[in-house]
Formats: sequence, structure tokens, C-alpha cells
Amino acid sequence: MDDFLKIAIFVVVELLLNRIVNLIFRLMSKKHNSVHLRFAKSILNVVIVIVVAYSLAQQFEVTKDISKTILQSSSLFVAIATFAAQQALSNVISGISLSVSKPYNVDEKIRVVQGSSVIAEGLVKDITIRHTVIRQFNGESCIVPNSVMDSAVITNTNYTGNIGNFIEIEISYDSDIKKAMQRMQQICIANDLTLNTEENKVFIKGYTQNGILLKTTVWTENLDDSFLACSNIRAALVEDFRKNGINIPYQTILVTENELVQRGGKQAGRA
Repeated sequence: MDDFLKIAIFVVVELLLNRIVNLIFRLMSKKHNSVHLRFAKSILNVVIVIVVAYSLAQQFEVTKDISKTILQSSSLFVAIATFAAQQALSNVISGISLSVSKPYNVDEKIRVVQGSSVIAEGLVKDITIRHTVIRQFNGESCIVPNSVMDSAVITNTNYTGNIGNFIEIEISYDSDIKKAMQRMQQICIANDLTLNTEENKVFIKGYTQNGILLKTTVWTENLDDSFLACSNIRAALVEDFRKNGINIPYQTILVTENELVQRGGKQAGRA
């Protein structure tokens, strides 16, 4: 009965210590919700479990000698564990590196690129001793190992003062080009979310088989504003160009009466 009581006490102590650690870090994260705090909490939780487990083993004769033997042969144990868990230790070491250098923080928008492929893009939600959790814009959570994060190219939009996004629109060849460029510039400036001024010009990007392609840059304070501002500007461009007689070309199919008669004759012949 005493043995069960000892085990219960140690389990309660472990749970209580981890609860206290979680509470402390939760209070700290309200002021500074940084990645290194999340990582430090995970490390401390693991250390508490190991220390309590070793202390519990010292309370019983059966496990006391085993725990001492393991402790005395710790160098061999560490070597074997290192070899057996190279990938896991790589993630832990990379997690420490990321925690110290802090290339990204919780709730920051990042894009992770390895080679020429985008691995993940979205909001950083958490970092543990093994992986980083990124909530993508489609609602999915992407769990990326820390070793991958440490070796990948990370674009952090929070390090950028302002966000620039291109907007392109095509007008027909018979439209008033100068008027279209002026209207496009004014619509971008008039949007409440943009930082555009008269210095943000509209340019002719090139020619297509349907018309002339106009292009400008929409500047906002952050990525969320950029998405909304560009959406509003695209909608406003369609309405404004329609009112001002500026045509946006689109492909149409013209079917004449003779073609209809010919098609009707062919279908009758097949019947």
C-alpha cells in the first residue's frame, strides 16, 4: 500500500509541477507570445517528467540499482540513444536554434520554401521540441519538423514594413488608354486600406490578342489588408470602367443565321 502511495504522490507532484509551469508560461505569453517561450515550456515539461521518474525509481529497491546503473553508464546510454534517435535529436537541436535566432514568432505570417517548392504558408501557431505548427490560409494545419524549418528559406511578412501586391487588368484596343490608367490610379488611391499616392503609377505591361494589359502596385500595411484591398479594387475597376465606357475584353462566339441553318441541316441528315 505504501508503494502505491509513493507512486501516487510522485505522479501528483509531476502533474502539479507541469501545471505550474504551464500556468507561468501562459501568463508570460500574454505579454510576449514568442516562439522561444513555447519551446522552453516544452523542454521544461520533458525535464520535469525525467527528474520525477528518476526520483521515483530511487524509492524502490528493484528499480534503484537499475537507475544507478543507467546513470553510471550514461555516456554509453547517450551514445546509443543519439544513434537511435538522430532525426528526433536533430529536430530538438534545430528547435533550440530557431528559439534563439527567432526567425519567426507566434501568430506571424510566414512562407517556408525548400528548393523551389513552397512547403507551407500561413500563421505560426506553435513550436514544440519536435515541430512547428503552421495554420495555412485554407484552414489546414501543416506540421513541419524543426530540422526542415532550420534549413528552409523562410519569408516573414512581419519583417516587412509594408506589403505590395500587383493588380493587372486588360482593356480593349479601342478604349481610352490614358483615361483607363487615370481611373485605375484614382481607384487605388481612394481605397481606405491602401497606402497608394499619386506617385504609384499605372503602367502598360504589354499587349495581348484581346487588348492592352495595365498593371500597378497596391500597397497596404499588412497582408490581411492587402487581400481585402485588392479584392475591393478589382470589383471597383469593373464597375468604374463600365460607367466610363472602358471595355474589358472577353472572348465571345458569334453564331450567324446561316450557320444555324447549316447545323440544322447536318443534324437532320444524320437523323
